[in-house]
Amino acid sequence: MYRAEVFLRQLEPRTGRTTQQVVNFVLWPIAVMTVLNRVIVTAVNGAITDDFRPVYNAALAFWNGRDVYTADFNSVDPHYLYPPSGSLLMAPLAILDPERSRWLFIGVNAVAILVALYLLLRLFDLTISSIAAPILVLGAFMSETVTNTLVFTNINGLVLLGEVAFLLLLMRKKDLWAGAAIGLTIAVKPTLAPLLLLPLVRGQWKVFVTALGIPFILTVVAWPLASDPMDFVRRTVPYLLESRDYFNSSIVGNGAYFGLPEWLILLLRVVFAAMVVVSLWLLYRYYRNDELFFLTTATGVIMTASFLLPSLGQMYYSMMLLPLLMSVVLKNSVMRNWPAWLAVYGFMTFDNWWSNRWPTFGRAAEYTKSTLGWSLLLIVIFCVLGYRYLVARREGRLDQGIDPAYLLDPPLDTVSPADEAETATKH
Repeated sequence: MYRAEVFLRQLEPRTGRTTQQVVNFVLWPIAVMTVLNRVIVTAVNGAITDDFRPVYNAALAFWNGRDVYTADFNSVDPHYLYPPSGSLLMAPLAILDPERSRWLFIGVNAVAILVALYLLLRLFDLTISSIAAPILVLGAFMSETVTNTLVFTNINGLVLLGEVAFLLLLMRKKDLWAGAAIGLTIAVKPTLAPLLLLPLVRGQWKVFVTALGIPFILTVVAWPLASDPMDFVRRTVPYLLESRDYFNSSIVGNGAYFGLPEWLILLLRVVFAAMVVVSLWLLYRYYRNDELFFLTTATGVIMTASFLLPSLGQMYYSMMLLPLLMSVVLKNSVMRNWPAWLAVYGFMTFDNWWSNRWPTFGRAAEYTKSTLGWSLLLIVIFCVLGYRYLVARREGRLDQGIDPAYLLDPPLDTVSPADEAETATKH
């Protein structure tokens, strides 16, 4: 009887629950069931787009000493684009049959995403018991980027883990390990390579030893084992540098798809590139000592720019923006406004905007939602940082940084009348 009472007390405690406890009780079951649905049902079901098949075929070919870089780039099917170092790391997938290998790959990436989310919480000094934990898990696994990473069976989950580990280790000054985390991802695909700008401007030179050394060593090992390594250089690299007008959410890709003139595409790229440069300069000039804010915000700017401005950007790359989105918990976050989250909806939503009633609108909305989302995000960050700079300059406090006045120590509104009069006299 006593044991039954103890069990039932979990449902109705003797004292009331806090709001945080109630929210956790509400969200955790939904989050857990969403994760299970995405992994064991939605992902296993798969889709027409299959990123895993060319990877498995390449792993099997590499394992057996056959040519790897044989893709027909004139087709719209997913192609194998990893370098020889990636082929070396992917080769063990060929040990299992295609179906079980795919299931394993889904599971590994799902676990990697969950570990990355946990490390992301730790990056912001949050715990599993915090209200942020179920919100983060539920939001991530409801998004297009996580869902399609698992459904298409892509390696993005492991890349996300590498990114978060890199940021966490970079903050803790474990430079060689930080370099190893990002170096392993670069060995497979160069998605995170632009983030090497962060240790460069912070003077953490040891990062480059492992960040560049690991891909180099793996390439040296893989090169003689591959039957056609030079085909990666001759065939795959030129293809990677080209822009395509299908499955491409970059400015160039969508511009080509909708038939925008070349001068307009170039103008848009130049304008957004200028905003990125100014935003990164303001972040470095005024926030480089605010490590968590600087690293997460700069990461968001750099990664968004790498999706939007070069030749290829795909919506599920947006997973790499989770550190920026998580920065909303910081008081000085650039994400504490509604336009920022309108942008997030654009590149994270799993909603389908195809419309039978308004097909032209539906097609445009579906194909441009991530492009518009990334664009709006860069605009918001540029405007927030720019506004802070202009206000701080007008108030003559650039030497204190450009954070909003209410975040200053002491806050601006606590300055004495005498100090205000003195400031007014000086100006």
